[in-house]
Formats: sequence, C-alpha cells, structure tokens
Amino acid sequence: MSELDSILTHNQTFVSSGEYAQFFSNKYPERELAILSCMDARMVELLPRALGLKNGDAKLIKNAGAVVTHPWGSVMRSLLVAVFDLKVKEIMVVAHYDCGMRGLNAEAFLKRAHENGIPDDRIVTLRNAGIDLDGWLTGFDDVEDSVRHTVSIIRRHPLMPDNVAVHGLVIHPATGKLTLVVDGKTECAITPK
Repeated sequence: MSELDSILTHNQTFVSSGEYAQFFSNKYPERELAILSCMDARMVELLPRALGLKNGDAKLIKNAGAVVTHPWGSVMRSLLVAVFDLKVKEIMVVAHYDCGMRGLNAEAFLKRAHENGIPDDRIVTLRNAGIDLDGWLTGFDDVEDSVRHTVSIIRRHPLMPDNVAVHGLVIHPATGKLTLVVDGKTECAITPK
C-alpha cells in the first residue's frame, strides 16, 4: 500500500468517526500569532507542544530553514496576509539547530539533481535564463545569524506595519528548548524602511 492509499484510508475513518470535531476553530488565530518555522519532520509535533500551542492558536508557515529568501516571495506574502486579513499582531521566526539548510551547497545539490535524472542542459538553460542557482541553493552557516537576517527582512518590509512584533528563536530539535535570538518587543520594532 502506498503512502497515499494509507492516508486516504485513514482519512475515511477520521471523517466518518467524527474525530475532526476536536479541531474546530475559526480562521483567525486565537493568540494573534504567525509562526515561520522549518519543515523538518522533527518539528511536526514538537514545535507546537514546545510553544504550548493548540489547534487554532497560530498561523503556521513552513519552509526549508525558516527563511525568507525573497521579500516578494510566497512566505512574505503569507505573513502579510496573516497580518492584514487574519488579525496577527506578532510573528515568530523559529528555526532549529541541526538544520539541513546549514551548509547547503549549490554544487553538491545540483550533483544530486543530476544523479536523480535532471539533465545538465536543464541546468544550463536555467543559468542562461538569469536564474542564480548558486545563490538560491546556498544555505546558511549559522542558524542564529539566519534567524536575525530573516527577522530583519520581515521587519523592514515596506508593507509590514511598525506595530507588529517580529521575534526570532531557535529550537533544539530533540528537547524543544527555545533560545531567544531577537525579542521583537524590546528590540527596536520600528526600523527605517
């Protein structure tokens, strides 16, 4: 049985038994909070539990490394929608130690792409189209510096209101212990844009 088949079978039971009722909530986060976190599988249950979150408390946005790589990309748009349309007043960037984005290297990544059947001419076409694959496929060296950088991009975005606190944290992927990197309430929330 494939993962899809397994999930669809489980879903039929979940729905028919009414198990979904315990998750009822509305679209506005109870705690007026949006969280940008890493997509790491260790964070699926650990992150909400370590933060004391229950269903309906926060908007969760996940990507590789909990980073905003472009101020006009989908992550930033999601955060702005959360603020303007979903009543979010605080944003938390929560990365984690031992992240796969730490040390991500474009050359090694593209070698793995080639080994998985992506032809070299496709890579050449992308480069000739002006796409900076080396920059796009480069991770970070220090997770706390990455969090500071992402917080800065969010805070300085020209559409981000000055009264929205943007915090930065790093979570330990085994224990759930949080390390505060940026306190958006005490550090200058109003920065030149």
